[in-house]
Amino acid sequence: MKKIITTSNAPAAIGPYSQAVQAGNFLYLSGSIPVDPATNELVEKDIRVQTEQVMKNIDALLKEAGYEEEDVIKTTCFLADIADFAAFNEVYAKYFLHKPARSCFAVKDLPKGALVEVEAVAYKES
Repeated sequence: MKKIITTSNAPAAIGPYSQAVQAGNFLYLSGSIPVDPATNELVEKDIRVQTEQVMKNIDALLKEAGYEEEDVIKTTCFLADIADFAAFNEVYAKYFLHKPARSCFAVKDLPKGALVEVEAVAYKES
């Protein structure tokens, strides 16, 4: 069974995709950039501030689908500048204490000029 997950507590999709899709016990979250859902604007151009917003957006989607941060089993992280890796990790580590599997890449550009984007996969036992 597949279910599209949406919430106004996370930024709306800016393209032809869903915020998240639940397939069986798995939840696939699209990449989240640091947009404040209340203003639909990018937050302050600081890697720590932007990472905090991304984590809040991910948390809102997880909650909407009935999942928790501990259910996240894999993340893929994109940084506009690999020099931000340590600062990104400081914030990221506060949210994912259980240390899910992860890949982290430096990329040329991110949507809206964001410094960070994170996508996630969560799994929850029935």
